[in-house]
Amino acid sequence: MDYVFFGNLQQEFSVPDKGILSRVLHKDADVNITAFSFSSGEELSLHSAPTPAILYFLEGEAEVQLGAEKMLAQPGSFVYMPPMLPHAIQVKSPVKMLLIQVRKGTSGAASYPPNAV
Repeated sequence: MDYVFFGNLQQEFSVPDKGILSRVLHKDADVNITAFSFSSGEELSLHSAPTPAILYFLEGEAEVQLGAEKMLAQPGSFVYMPPMLPHAIQVKSPVKMLLIQVRKGTSGAASYPPNAV
């Protein structure tokens, strides 16, 4: 079985002085996991994606727009986005976050008993 392990993910990438950096941590037929870092004031304009996606914020603060709603993301914030949900990010302070894109109908989908947590 192939796996990826980072002892301290936050030390694996840094925030640029200016701009946006991304680093693919893992990519296969089922999932794409990318680490992003944004300098203060950067933004991703409103867009959508054809796959379900998860954002997990490790550092910093950003305004996240999900459809028509806007909310403040900070360390520990978790976002699940269904396919084609318009979303945008406006960075307030330097941010590190994970983007996890899941392909529909993944080949390695686990089967859990109905009462599993």
